[in-house]
Amino acid sequence: MNLAAMDPQTYDTQLENKRIKLEQAFAQFETPNVEVFASEPANYRMRAEFRMWHDGDDLYYYMFDKVLNEKVRCDQYLPASELINQMMSALIAELKPNPSLRHKLFQVDFLSTLSGEILVSLLYHRQLDEQWCTDATALKAKLSSQFNVNIIGRARKQKIDLDKDFVVESLQVNNKTLLYKQIENSFTQPNAKVSVKMLEWAIDATHNSEGDLLELYCGNGNFSIALAQNFNRVLATELAKPSVDAAQYNIEVNGIENLQIIRMSAEDFSDAMAKKRSFRRLEGIDLDSYVCNTIFVDPPRAGIDPDTLALVQGYERILYISCNPETLKDNLQQLNQTHKVTRFALFDQFPYTDHMETGVLLERR
Repeated sequence: MNLAAMDPQTYDTQLENKRIKLEQAFAQFETPNVEVFASEPANYRMRAEFRMWHDGDDLYYYMFDKVLNEKVRCDQYLPASELINQMMSALIAELKPNPSLRHKLFQVDFLSTLSGEILVSLLYHRQLDEQWCTDATALKAKLSSQFNVNIIGRARKQKIDLDKDFVVESLQVNNKTLLYKQIENSFTQPNAKVSVKMLEWAIDATHNSEGDLLELYCGNGNFSIALAQNFNRVLATELAKPSVDAAQYNIEVNGIENLQIIRMSAEDFSDAMAKKRSFRRLEGIDLDSYVCNTIFVDPPRAGIDPDTLALVQGYERILYISCNPETLKDNLQQLNQTHKVTRFALFDQFPYTDHMETGVLLERR
């Protein structure tokens, strides 16, 4: 983190530099002009994590600045949502005078939504007792007069939910409201407004699709729920159980009837599709009945493993969202042999950093 670089006055220049860097990095693939989707220059992060510094009676949030090589006090935080910044002030005022709530508190995590919910996780280097539960309940009651808030206490092998451990985000995607259950300590897109732009771009890129869609690494169903409208059926895979549970909730609450999610890794699913192995969790699912001309992948930073990459290459159209241009570039070395990049996008999920969220649509040559 480089706090000095977080200047809204320089945002447009920084984004333009990212565009140039991305186009140059992918020039060998003869990509079309990059479509650039900007972030808000401030208050764009829906989640944030802070370490806590105890200094006598004082208590404050801090982050570590890698450029300065030192901790930096954060009474407010420019990237975080306005809701998080408001909660930061209200929460610290309640924690400071309370011995039980502040004792050995070492980290606070915030998860907020555009719809006005916020989840606060308090992390401790001690076991939480009845006194903590009493004081945390009183804290929640007091904060609830101003915020739609839930509080979680965490310690080694201990988690206490005062109410629930998730929020429900509401996103307006092409004038349609989509609801997403987001679970504490599970992956969610941090920049909600850019996430909306990503969903709308993916919908537009696949609007003339035929047949069914296969999605790997589907998380909580973020993309598959939005893309279901463009396909007859959607079959999606995800390994993490909390994400699968959230996805099932999201399918139901959004009334999606043509989407099925299987809990398994992309690697195992690749073996199943290649009929290398059979899996009990695929019993009753006729993979051969799906007519998937399009595959959607949003892999982790490490990119796509060789077996899965071979599977991906078998589809007519590949929609690939990447959080790591380097591994995307590596994967394109193989995909470019059979497919051509016809859409190319930069989504600025992480302003003032070198991170670039990238989207490509590939179609068979």
